[in-house]
Amino acid sequence: MSNTRSLPVLEPVVVPCCPPLTERPLSAEEAERTAKMFKALGDPVRLRLFSAVASHEGGEACVCDISDVGVSQPTVSHHLKKLREAGLLSSERRGTWVYYRVEPSVLAAMGQLLSAAA
Repeated sequence: MSNTRSLPVLEPVVVPCCPPLTERPLSAEEAERTAKMFKALGDPVRLRLFSAVASHEGGEACVCDISDVGVSQPTVSHHLKKLREAGLLSSERRGTWVYYRVEPSVLAAMGQLLSAAA
């Protein structure tokens, strides 16, 4: 007899920034929060960094693995800081390196915002 048991798979909690755009007009606070996210992604270097982190194996990336985007290291750090401030990335320092990750709820919330209401 085995002592192995199955555990339920929990779906990530999606905390939307706001309702889908087709559901109702955004409040001033929702529009401010959403604009901050999209403004951060409006820069091509930031969008490349965000994509590099989101698509990196294991769901997180060391800054040493994603810094080859055609700008200097201080500029990469500046752009990563802007992505963190917008709530798009989280980070964790491990020794001398910083690892970044996109929270699954962020991608799900952004997708929900742009999807049509059911």
